[in-house]
Amino acid sequence: MKVLVGLFTCESNANVPLKNEISQFVVAFGEDIAKKARVDEVFAQEGVEVIPSIYASAGASGVIKKDCFEYIESCFVKAVKDHLHELDGIWLHLHGASEVEEIGSGDHHILKTIREIVGPYLPIAVVCDPHGNLTQEYVENCTIIRSYRESPHTDADDTKKYIAKMLCDFLKDRQNIHSIYRKLPLILGGEQSVSTDEPVRTINQFMDEMEKDPRVRSASWHVGYIRHDCPEAGCGIVVVPQNTEDQQYCEEKADELAKFVWDRRHEFHYTGFAVDPETALKMALEFEDRPVMMTDSGDNTTSGATGWNTFILRQVLKSQTDKNFLFSNICDPKAYAVLNELEIGESCDLTLGMNYDQHSTPVHLNVTVKAKGYLRGYLMHVHDAVYGYSVLVHVNGTSIDINVATTRQTMCEKHQFDACGIDWDQYDVIVVKQGYAFPEIKEKGKLVIMSLTDGATLQDTARLPFRRIMRPMYPIDNI
Repeated sequence: MKVLVGLFTCESNANVPLKNEISQFVVAFGEDIAKKARVDEVFAQEGVEVIPSIYASAGASGVIKKDCFEYIESCFVKAVKDHLHELDGIWLHLHGASEVEEIGSGDHHILKTIREIVGPYLPIAVVCDPHGNLTQEYVENCTIIRSYRESPHTDADDTKKYIAKMLCDFLKDRQNIHSIYRKLPLILGGEQSVSTDEPVRTINQFMDEMEKDPRVRSASWHVGYIRHDCPEAGCGIVVVPQNTEDQQYCEEKADELAKFVWDRRHEFHYTGFAVDPETALKMALEFEDRPVMMTDSGDNTTSGATGWNTFILRQVLKSQTDKNFLFSNICDPKAYAVLNELEIGESCDLTLGMNYDQHSTPVHLNVTVKAKGYLRGYLMHVHDAVYGYSVLVHVNGTSIDINVATTRQTMCEKHQFDACGIDWDQYDVIVVKQGYAFPEIKEKGKLVIMSLTDGATLQDTARLPFRRIMRPMYPIDNI
């Protein structure tokens, strides 16, 4: 058997000023595609020959430029057309929130184009991020579609392998099935749907039990994505039948799952302490233990923000606290270039802040270089790859250290701090560019606070300027 394999992922935040060109994507071809997607061993064990198309990942970032997307899509199309005569199936990893200028959803466009080429019956399996948007047409174009369960996405690699194995099993016993979709009039941010908390934990358990039913091949809940205004936005659920005769039964199971999620709409909430910036800082300063982990939720780089914002830094400077603060990171390539010319122990006057808007207003500091390092990957991303560089500085006359970075990489695991030359045990308060706290940050913090700052990843859904979404939509509308 032969299966075409490809990956296209980008969580496109329309609120950031940078658009994605091909240089912003990690691109791979040939046998590297299945390896990078972490499914090569599954297909090898199943005796399936992999037909490569393209691996293109830009993570969480801006909207994709049209010419960039057209190149990526052309690689999928060429591979499908060249190998159509020998393909038994297709395995794709598509994010679900890859917005393209002048086109809309890149994921939907790729899948629709491929389905038009291969016809209605060739099996297509899609694994996707739960923070992706769906439509009826998109789902029905998939034979199998399932998202990861966990947020943060600790199960991403396991889910990719799970769906690869599911496709292999399906190819041994072909059935005329398609995935079943229900759209919910419910819109949520990722920070309101952390899977270690309720009601998501119970929803995931409900789907786990549903998948034990021999008539149900898979079930998934898709939170959706709120960082670009589009008709697809909003929550949805998907149920995939096991066999042809199970299609109607799974229609009923889809209704059951949709009702189960909808009935819990009032239970979605921010995990832990999520408070306005003034209250967040007050809590951090008054807390008697250490460390306090504070997330700058309006500048959440894991959801595409730039990491430029200096708002909390300005808050802390104004407070004149003697608590040891670490900011990790503030992205400012120009400031980094100045600092990188200095030796450890040298001092200079530094202007830090990109001055793009009021959130990234510059601050003028006198600093001393403490360490130099590099930015590493986290969770499913390659840990020992170099994603950028940093210089750790101490702000003279204060108790503040800042890790100044070349790019917008979040810091959520200890090995990342180590690679930057940072001992996180030296600090009373550590400020990171996240929304919900990632597992190691949550475990490390004696107190974890999400500061509800403004910025590209504003958390207050009611304040987001949605014009193209389905209405009414809870909680924007009182349903």
